[in-house]
Amino acid sequence: MSMGAYDEDEHERREKMASAVDADFDAERPEYTGSLTYDSGDSAEALLDKFQELQTE
Repeated sequence: MSMGAYDEDEHERREKMASAVDADFDAERPEYTGSLTYDSGDSAEALLDKFQELQTE
């Protein structure tokens, strides 16, 4: 068979593989517990002051 030739058996084999559903995984979502903290950083004015300071250096 040459490159690019149509192979019906291979097409059917791939179609069967693509249509199969793997249901062996755990369908439940894990439940995570914990906390999250968020640091918003400096105020906008403090950031602008720092920017101006860096510009003058």
